[in-house]
Amino acid sequence: MSAMTEPVPLTGRLLVATPALTDPNFDRAVVLLLDHDAEGSLGVVLNRPTPVEVGSVLDVWADLAGDPAVVFQGGPVGLDSALALAVVPGEQGDDGVLGWRRVHGAIGLVDLEAPPELLAAELGALRVFAGYAGWAPGQLEDELTEGAWYVVDSEPGDVSSPDPERLWRAVLRRQRGELALVATYPDDPTLN
Repeated sequence: MSAMTEPVPLTGRLLVATPALTDPNFDRAVVLLLDHDAEGSLGVVLNRPTPVEVGSVLDVWADLAGDPAVVFQGGPVGLDSALALAVVPGEQGDDGVLGWRRVHGAIGLVDLEAPPELLAAELGALRVFAGYAGWAPGQLEDELTEGAWYVVDSEPGDVSSPDPERLWRAVLRRQRGELALVATYPDDPTLN
């Protein structure tokens, strides 16, 4: 990719790991891209719940956490930091919600330093992530060219899926054509 080429905007879309992706950090991962521009890309893995309850690390946010109310591993980078996403119900979310910044549509980042009571009446389910997935400039485009990811539209419910372990198959299943068939790809093709 030349320095003059601007990446195609992907913010708010999902990266769904293809069966060809061999990095164990992203095996069957569904990543919501929070930022994608000429300076690189940043997202969170939506389908990696941990056994750590939100209340054990961010007690003041526990009541707003969606089901399952656990911390998710957002990616392999910055595991000692937390970020939170929430959906503001309504057609496009309300930009006037203090402590919430729109990422895409009704999905936004929550300021974990803000008092939860400021947001409680406005937010749908909150999801907390430890770490994130990051790509240097051009790196994600290279991975897309190599066939490591499918790029698909996100839906607000993806962020708060009550069954995150099945999100990879669910997202693929709702696609049209041959991509929907990938959802049936066996966990271990050598056993097929």
